Amino acid sequence: MLSTLTSLHGRFFTSLESITNGWLLGLAARFVFAAVIYVYYLNSALTKVNEGFIGFFQIRFGAYIQILSEGVLSGYGFDAANVPFFPQYLMVLFGTYGEFLLPLLVVIGLFTRLASLGMIGFILVQSYVDIAFHGAGDETIGAWFDRDSTSLIMDQRTLWIFLLMVLIVKGAGSVSADSLLARWWKNRN
Repeated sequence: MLSTLTSLHGRFFTSLESITNGWLLGLAARFVFAAVIYVYYLNSALTKVNEGFIGFFQIRFGAYIQILSEGVLSGYGFDAANVPFFPQYLMVLFGTYGEFLLPLLVVIGLFTRLASLGMIGFILVQSYVDIAFHGAGDETIGAWFDRDSTSLIMDQRTLWIFLLMVLIVKGAGSVSADSLLARWWKNRN
């Protein structure tokens, strides 16, 4: 009886893995990213630029506060024009437009592995800034291996990073712009 159950278990999950291999995990990870994280980053990015087409290319002062912090900006007299080009202005520029571009690339599955790696870096820097410069408290920071799984940084962002690691390791899958690009590249020769 036990060997029959073990055999049935093995056949079922081997078949399930075979049927879903190459398409389900990447598609599901990108769907969960879109459902849980994408709108969060889109709304955050929209707070950093002005409205309209031209406004998209104008970075708001709030972007400097969110990315560099008030403490850093106080050294420049709270004037964005005084912020040095390198590295602070570049951090704000890349942070602002990276927050638009990287999540979009993950959702559509284009350059997914690189975009996911960039998002992990983004999340780590965001978490550091939240803790070091924006004064995130112990409840917001949280801790691993405690009985409370609701902290924004250690719990939530760890799950975000895990989701992105799945995309780095497995890729976007066959239902993605990466797959279309690979087929186009292969057929063009």
